[in-house]
Amino acid sequence: MEENKRLTIKSWAEEDRPREKMIEKGASVLSDAELVAIILGSGTREMTAVDSAKNLLNGADNDLNKLGKMSIRDLQKFKGIGAARAVTVAAAMELGRRRKDYGRREREKITHSKDVQDIFYPLLSDLPYEEFWMLFLNKSNSVITKVKISMGSTDQAVIDMKIIAKSAVECLASSAIAVHNHPSGNMNPSKHDISLTAKIREALAFFGIPLLDHIIISDDRYYSFADEGIIDN
Repeated sequence: MEENKRLTIKSWAEEDRPREKMIEKGASVLSDAELVAIILGSGTREMTAVDSAKNLLNGADNDLNKLGKMSIRDLQKFKGIGAARAVTVAAAMELGRRRKDYGRREREKITHSKDVQDIFYPLLSDLPYEEFWMLFLNKSNSVITKVKISMGSTDQAVIDMKIIAKSAVECLASSAIAVHNHPSGNMNPSKHDISLTAKIREALAFFGIPLLDHIIISDDRYYSFADEGIIDN
């Protein structure tokens, strides 16, 4: 019957509609669900856009970081989220990551392990698999370039020492920093991480390029081999 039908957003008071509320009061007053509803654009016959957004957020434990880690296939598992909406949500999450990246561009100098985390957090924190990168610096510890060496599984990436050495020599690096992520959230280095760090250090030392640090990134935290005394330069 008509009275049992779910209300659409258009039938709400104008001040309660997400788009109108954002125009009138600004984005900061909107809930996460209301913002996601705007991204979704519309609801379904059974649910309003806000209902769909709440359902989606609930599936991510109301954690935007977890939502950002969901693949397009994961998003499509939720009722009311088809391919088009899943792509739209994923695109919005990616824009958010890129915005963080623009706000954390390579600093002129690397003076602390936190500077490295600021560079790589937007690139690595949301990934469900490991990626391994090298950051190459000049004599004044200014960033020359960052190079993705490999991407792997949920717990390990295969590293080719020849690629690391070749990249370092080609950009005339004076020093280097290794960086990779732990999708599991465990910040402690594995035996493989420690062994790999020693191998990279040895490979670069042949060319007179010191390995200053190895940073492990997970969510908004990081682990520094240099800070923990595992690497001593």
